[in-house]
Amino acid sequence: MPDSKTPSANPLFLREEELRQGIELLFFAYRDFTAEPDEMLAQYGFGRAHHRVIYFVGRNPRLPVSDLLAILKITKQSLSRVLSQLVQEGFVVQRPGTRDRRQRLLELTEKGEELERRLTENQRARFARAYRAAGADAVEGFRKVMLGLINAEDRRRFGSFEGPRAPEPARGQQEV
Repeated sequence: MPDSKTPSANPLFLREEELRQGIELLFFAYRDFTAEPDEMLAQYGFGRAHHRVIYFVGRNPRLPVSDLLAILKITKQSLSRVLSQLVQEGFVVQRPGTRDRRQRLLELTEKGEELERRLTENQRARFARAYRAAGADAVEGFRKVMLGLINAEDRRRFGSFEGPRAPEPARGQQEV
């Protein structure tokens, strides 16, 4: 039986209070989501910009600097400061591109991979707990809400806005 104190949101008509509660939930979730990694980063004299660089370079080995700038939407000057520190302290390496030697490709070192793993470990666990508690429908609903919050350019990175596509049958196999 639904709790009489919390009315169900009508998806076609969201009141001001429901919208504000969503904003607040996002603020609190982000605060708690970043708290432990912030503590770890502070031990190195790093901040959230360092975390984002480490995370996206770890997810995209051999990432061109230009692509990282597009993902982070920060100035070259801001990235240069953060990236120089990460390279100097041995967390990231820069290599020239294979076709265009002027291109700089970024990769985590073993030290960088270890830090990325430690930074992400708690965040992955938080998502796993929350996803398990919410269930598959809620996870897909959350994905749709998050996709709706980010700009269209970045939304394309995540495929269909309607949800995951069914896998295509292997060659020579028929759909069942």
